[in-house]
Amino acid sequence: MFDTMTMTKITGGFCGALLVFLLGNWLSETLYHTGGGHGGEEHAAYVIETGEDEGGTAEAEEGPEFAELLASADPADGEKAWGKCRACHSVEDGDNGTGPHLHNVVGRDIASVDGFDYSSALAGVEGNWAPEELAAWLEDPKAYAPGNKMGFAGLSKPKDQAAMVAFLIQNSPDYTPPEPAQEAAAEEPAAKETATDEPAAEEPAAEEPAAEETASEEPAEQEAAAAEDAAEEEPAAAGEASGFAAMVANGDPDAGKKVFRKCQACHVADKEQNRVGPHLVGVVGRDVASVEGFSYSDALSGVEGAWTPEKLSAWLENPREFASGNKMSFAGLSDEQDRADVIAYIESLSN
Repeated sequence: MFDTMTMTKITGGFCGALLVFLLGNWLSETLYHTGGGHGGEEHAAYVIETGEDEGGTAEAEEGPEFAELLASADPADGEKAWGKCRACHSVEDGDNGTGPHLHNVVGRDIASVDGFDYSSALAGVEGNWAPEELAAWLEDPKAYAPGNKMGFAGLSKPKDQAAMVAFLIQNSPDYTPPEPAQEAAAEEPAAKETATDEPAAEEPAAEEPAAEETASEEPAEQEAAAAEDAAEEEPAAAGEASGFAAMVANGDPDAGKKVFRKCQACHVADKEQNRVGPHLVGVVGRDVASVEGFSYSDALSGVEGAWTPEKLSAWLENPREFASGNKMSFAGLSDEQDRADVIAYIESLSN
């Protein structure tokens, strides 16, 4: 039997523990919640500052436009990503699976494959599968057409979307991009500004009288000097011109075919079919900006002469510098051997 003192100690210990528990509960409520009521009125006692509420989204850097990504996309990368799609789709004409076939899908009306049972969500979408529409669909099918039957989660990276679209363009031989009339019109002021901002091109004409004066004063000496300069410059110029042409003649078409993957989303080299860019059949020796039916920018239309190997090399190395203000968004090929190989490949198809 316990005596009175023992019972008093036990009771006191129990009350003390209960008091500590109630005090701890009150303290936690004070630290982590404020206010009363029933539900929905609690507020966090502390906030971790991340900066996301202070214009973090607005300050995010914008990436390149989809057209630029598509122009430089490699269909081979899209073919690798295609592995995620082939369980349900095929690029063979008429070969429907869980999803409709995607042969000639680029430019095709949405939900238009005969014999395939589309969801009402997708069947109600108007328009056609332009590259930009395909990119939006590939990014998030559920958001593009809520309620559709496609279970694919999507491709979150714009670069992957562009590569996939480039692969689909490769498998859409009937696709012909619309003529960029608005873009060409927008470029006209830039072309005019370029023309007005470069008076240096007209300087030789202004200097002709001075040259004539020199010729009239010392004709014999000037003619001798000109002949000597021409004799020195001709071998160098001929050597320079024939140097790259020789690289093309000795180029590797198979290596050039791999390089051409960066071009085939926008260009065709084995048949006269225009896409985002003009076809490249017989481009070597062809006048610049001369393909019938293709809408060139004023910047490129103003370039005279034919596409020699040297001129093509300069264009491929830096399109923007070659014809400032043109519409080509390709960054260029810095490696001279790559340029020679890809021109050799294009010539091999023409021959």
